[in-house]
Parts: sequence; C-alpha cells; structure tokens
Amino acid sequence: MKHFKKLTLIASMIVLIISLFSSCSKKESSTSTQSTQTQQQTSDNAQIAIVLKTLSNPFWVTMKEGIEAEAKAQGIKVDIFAASSEEDVQEQLKLVENLLNKDYKAIGVAPLSPVNLIPAVVEANKKGMYVVNIDEKIDMNELKNAGGSVIAFVTTDNEKVGAKGAQYIVDTLGAQGGEVAIIEGKAGNASGEARKKGAAGVFNSNSLIKLVASQPADWDRSKALDVATNMLQRNPNIKAFYCCNDTMALGVMQAVQNVGKEGKILVVGTDGTPEAVQAVKDGKMAATVAQDPAKIGATSLQLLIKALKDKPQISVDKEPEFITVDSNLIKK
Repeated sequence: MKHFKKLTLIASMIVLIISLFSSCSKKESSTSTQSTQTQQQTSDNAQIAIVLKTLSNPFWVTMKEGIEAEAKAQGIKVDIFAASSEEDVQEQLKLVENLLNKDYKAIGVAPLSPVNLIPAVVEANKKGMYVVNIDEKIDMNELKNAGGSVIAFVTTDNEKVGAKGAQYIVDTLGAQGGEVAIIEGKAGNASGEARKKGAAGVFNSNSLIKLVASQPADWDRSKALDVATNMLQRNPNIKAFYCCNDTMALGVMQAVQNVGKEGKILVVGTDGTPEAVQAVKDGKMAATVAQDPAKIGATSLQLLIKALKDKPQISVDKEPEFITVDSNLIKK
C-alpha cells in the first residue's frame, strides 16, 4: 500500500512538472507572437514611437533600419511598430490608439489609407503629442475637419516617381512606340494613385504610346501575376508594364516569363527593393525607380526629435512642413 502511494505521489509530481513546462512554453510562445505582431516591445525611456505600414515588404524594413540608424546616431531610443499586413487598417488604428496610452511624447505614422488613422491623430493632438506623417499622406482636409494636425509630412514625390518610370519606357520604346499597361497599387491609396497619375500623364501625352490597360493589384505579387496574365491575354501586343511597386513588378515579371516574352516586354517597377534590383541586373526587369526609404525614415525621426526640443504649438490652422526625398532610376 505504501509502495502504491509512493508511486501515485511520483506520478502526480511528474504530471505537475509537465503541466508547468507546458504553461511556460505557451507563455513564451504568446510573447513571441505579440512581439512579431507589434514588431518591437516598448522600451524604457523611449519618448518617440513610429508606426509603419508593415514589415512584410522590404521597403518598410529598409525604412525601419534607417530609423534605427538615425536613433543610434542621435543617441536616443525609439520604438518601431507595424501592422501585420497592408490590408488591415483597423489593426493599425488599434495599434496606434494603444500607443497613445503609453508615455510617448511624439509619434510618426505611415497610415495604410488616407483616413484610417485620423481618429488616432486627433486623440494624439489632444494629449499634446507631436505627429509626423510618413510616406502615405493623410487626407489633410479630413484631418483638419476632425480637429487634428501633423507637424510635417515626409515622402517621395510619387507623381514624379510614376512619371520617371513611364518616361524610361517611352524613351526605350523610341520611335516604334506601342501598347503599354499600368499595374496600380490599392485603389484609393494616395501613393499609388499619384504614381499612376504620373505614369498615365506621360503615356497619354505621347502620340506613339497607347495605354491599353490600367488595373489595381493591391501591392500583391500573386495578384499582379494574375492581373498581368489577364492583360496579356486581352492585349497580346503589350510592350511594357509600369508597376507602382516592385512587389507587383516581380509578379508581372513572372507573367511575362510564362508567355515566353522575357526580354521582349519591358517591366519597370518602383521602390528599388533588393530582389527587384537583382532582377534588373539579371535582365529580367528593365528598371526600377528607387525611393530612399532609409532617408525618409531618418528624416521623419529628425523632425520628431526637433519638435520635442523646440516644443512648437500644435495648431489645426498651421500647415505641416512638406519634405520630399528624391528618387532615382536603376537600370542595367
């Protein structure tokens, strides 16, 4: 009987140990997931937070690295967060709203849409927090009507970016001209709309060029593959694609390869991501219009630091400082 009780006690202890280990493992897994979703836990003494669109796109990863390098150079701490995807506007809003309850004094935001972060910016202003708008422009009229403001807007001139990519296509096609297409970003997205406008303006102003198709692919590689495939089926004489980002350009590149026209159809992307630059070097893409996300991020952080130092008055009637970072064409 004593022997049985002893065995029962040992078995109970083993179950308890396994249970504790399992609990710890689950807790560790949960913390890891949270860290992945928010990209970085809050730091002690950090006065500045920056919320990017996502870290699933190399463009935003490079911007994050630029911010971190500038923070190190300035000798300050900055917390960087991002939504899990460029589709989840509500997740990004909740993320920013949660940060407003922390001890930050200033915040930089790259909104997923022109309006999704307006409520959070208004609330930040009420708390006396300085806000810098990064890359994707907030609808300033809607923001003002809601009683909010930002101290600055830092971006690339996206209309010029689109025009630069389209002009390269026009120059490369030369006197033969031909049919071209645009792969747009997400409908209503300010950056994508500006790039489309710039590209379409160049194409439509040239009598040798015929813009036969322009359609969104939502910044997504697989969607761009499908969209470009359909365009090529309907318009088999397309000679060039201008794509509003490199992620989509890589999908278009695959569509062109699938119909056996690699090297015969020009594919021009936007952003200058490492994979796209390599594709240009390999002759699979014709060019990419490279932005400088690291500089955009660093400049945004500099403005937030300056605001904390100078303490300007937050005013709905004051126009934000508008700063553009130049782009350059990368070709083989």
